[in-house]
Amino acid sequence: MLLAGTARAQAPYVPSEGNLQSRKEFSEHRLGIFLHWGIYSAYAQGEWYLSISKLDPETYSEAAAGFYPARFDAEAWARAFKEAGAGYVTMTSRHHDGFSMFKTAQTPFNIVDATPFGRDVLGELTKAVKGQGMRMHYYYSLIDWIRPDYPKGNSGVAKDPAKADYNAYFEFEKRQIRELMEQYHPQALWFDGQWDQGGRPFDWRMRELYDFIHGIDPDCMIGNNHHSAAVGGEDFQLFEKDLPGENKAGFSGGATVSDTLPLEACETMNNNWGYHVADLNYKSVRELVHLLVRGASKGSNLLLNIGPQANGALPAPALDRLRGLGAWMRTYASTVDGCGISPVPPQSWGVSTKRPGTVFLHILEPAAVPVSGDKGILVIPFQGKPTAVKSFPEGAPLKWKVDKDGFLCITIPTPDPSAIDTVIEIAEASL
Repeated sequence: MLLAGTARAQAPYVPSEGNLQSRKEFSEHRLGIFLHWGIYSAYAQGEWYLSISKLDPETYSEAAAGFYPARFDAEAWARAFKEAGAGYVTMTSRHHDGFSMFKTAQTPFNIVDATPFGRDVLGELTKAVKGQGMRMHYYYSLIDWIRPDYPKGNSGVAKDPAKADYNAYFEFEKRQIRELMEQYHPQALWFDGQWDQGGRPFDWRMRELYDFIHGIDPDCMIGNNHHSAAVGGEDFQLFEKDLPGENKAGFSGGATVSDTLPLEACETMNNNWGYHVADLNYKSVRELVHLLVRGASKGSNLLLNIGPQANGALPAPALDRLRGLGAWMRTYASTVDGCGISPVPPQSWGVSTKRPGTVFLHILEPAAVPVSGDKGILVIPFQGKPTAVKSFPEGAPLKWKVDKDGFLCITIPTPDPSAIDTVIEIAEASL
């Protein structure tokens, strides 16, 4: 096999006009909802339970026979996501354990054929999400801890190497992906697992897969969580548990941030992607808003994860955070949605976002704002030509000037230390 990433003689990827429009629509909504849901939720130990526990695959698979998410309500889920201000949903169609959350003819190991529930939850959710005017994206794992033809990688459980046949497995993947695209028509596919064969020669044949997908639907966007720079055939760049340009989680140290593709950072609400009964370490609404705003300031979406329970319910703390996000978004969505990188660099007190003709200053750390008397003073480098400065959303005019060194000086009321985000709107003349 060839080394992963080995160049093949092929024409450069040229996205379709519809694909370029899809990219634009993708960036118009900075908040997306990620769903990690599968039979692993029955164990309530997170989505990596099979690999971490070293459970026998046959024993693990028995969870399918008892998987009956009676409280699953696709319409209620979609409404909760819409009311939170999300513009799209990404759900695991198949995770690393190989269990498919949709009706597939390629394997009986799927929610319709292997469970007493017998319903196509991916199909139901897709219909509900699109009915709410949101985009639907599918996560698809490139690895399989149970199928014998997938070569054992760095994760998963022991396998018989004599049964490994990546060519056969690759054809299985293509058949499943064709089903997903022709049955449900997703606007994007989100791949994961290419890191699994790290440290050994391996050709994933990704460009071949990308061309196959774009051959079915050239407008479908493709992203890959391979923890490195985007390559030909990909339509947006992913960052796991990191905002673009950061490497706090250690996954994206070698990933050059694309200056041409849409960006997306995925993050958990608590510590786990899949449902974990003991994991109650949920981020506060304040923390989640700050993640969203900081991401938008870098030109990135935030794909915020929820791990549904085995009974089909969304965890109560997750629903509480969605309501909190929705309350904030109902007032401030226009300061992040469709906004991108501002010429104002990050400050100790926060960040800024920009749309044509307007810059929004987001004061996320009120205590860091310099104070003079009973007023706050913002002194920022500003390359544009301001014409008005006011509070948002109240629209109250604020005192401002450009000093002799070209810095924009704004006098504001002392920020409320309990405020999640104090926003200042700067109108600028077209240059």
